[in-house]
Amino acid sequence: MKPRRPYRRAAAWLLLLGPLFYLSYGLANWWASTRAQVPSVVFDWERGLPFWAWTIFPYWSINVFYALSLFLGPSKHAVDRHAARLLTVQLVAVSCFVLWPLHFSFGQPAVEGAPAFLFTALRGFDQPFNQAPSLHIALAVILWDWYRRLIRPHWGQWLAALWALAICASVLTTYQHHFIDIPTGALLGLLCVWLWPLERVVALPRAWRLARDPQRLRLAGCYGAGAALCLALALWLHGAGLWLAWPAAALALVALNYLGLGARGFAMDRNGRMGWAARWLFAPYRLGAAVNAWLWTRRLPPSVEVAPGLRLGRLPSSAEWLAAGRPRLVSLCAELQLPAAAVEAGRTRCLPLLDLVVPPPGRLRRAAGLVEAQRRASAPGEAVWVCCALGFSRSAATLVGWLALQGRGTQQAEALLRQARPQIVLRAGWQRALAALDTRSGEPGPR
Repeated sequence: MKPRRPYRRAAAWLLLLGPLFYLSYGLANWWASTRAQVPSVVFDWERGLPFWAWTIFPYWSINVFYALSLFLGPSKHAVDRHAARLLTVQLVAVSCFVLWPLHFSFGQPAVEGAPAFLFTALRGFDQPFNQAPSLHIALAVILWDWYRRLIRPHWGQWLAALWALAICASVLTTYQHHFIDIPTGALLGLLCVWLWPLERVVALPRAWRLARDPQRLRLAGCYGAGAALCLALALWLHGAGLWLAWPAAALALVALNYLGLGARGFAMDRNGRMGWAARWLFAPYRLGAAVNAWLWTRRLPPSVEVAPGLRLGRLPSSAEWLAAGRPRLVSLCAELQLPAAAVEAGRTRCLPLLDLVVPPPGRLRRAAGLVEAQRRASAPGEAVWVCCALGFSRSAATLVGWLALQGRGTQQAEALLRQARPQIVLRAGWQRALAALDTRSGEPGPR
């Protein structure tokens, strides 16, 4: 017997979100209309875009999908998280409309026929303000993520994706938004999906713990400075330079991860794959991390054997994983994913650790437990490949900890790793964390 859907909870949320939408959206429009001058951000090529009156139908359809979505939630948890996304996107978007209002710079032509009714209704509460970030685009991102999880057939998922794209395109062809509103709206939608995961994990706002580690605070400052620099360049260059706002946002989120969210902020699951919203949000940073890993390790073998059936190396590509004989993988990397083929084969485990940060000894013990779990799950002759972005610190410390917990001293274990991979870097902080491991507790178990 299927559990009943929480219709009352959905109705309660809709009674809150619906009036809030029209009230806050209308107030932001009114506020912009009282300003003596409201600027526009528009590219010359946009004036050549066609006006297609019929696209008002997909444009308006988002209202139906919005109201219906809450009543399709399979559980109270899912409805609450979805509603939290809708509430967050409304509050953030309206705050942006008030802080830096923009207006649409050219009017709509006359409309006749069936679309005329919808355009008239739209003009009844909408004005040419409330532009960036496009609330329409942000909601389309959130609603697509919601419906794609509810639709089982692949053809239905494709249809939902195509309709979401039609909704997004309609903001241009109905002359409701300029182009700049689309990527900023998409960024806001991704941010809300990232903040409030539908899975039963801790939501990121509740995961915040201000870091006390001086190294984390220094790195947060560095990434924050990088974000500010990218944003300043975007505003100075204008035009195509505005795309630098994307790496600015990515670096700002990385700074937040180091400042308080921790490795959880990268949304890496236990198998070594990131959530889709996190992949897009962090894409510029992830690209930089991948290039950095390649530059440091391009002249090194992907992995080296440090003990029978135990390998240490960088995060492998699909080809490198296949060439190594499809070994079981243990990743300690928070920012880069394991190969999809290895994940689909069920041969991966991941404990994400922040780069350039020494974790507490308990976290190292848990990482060593994953190594042991993968070894026990291995068939005779199968290898376990322990990896991080470079294979120099996080993975090396994990293997030193595992060897120490098997009865070897940390110095002996480190010497064994250095003989196989001389490039490993285990500075004083790592040495202290490894020394703090309780070698008297016996072999670690999986957790």
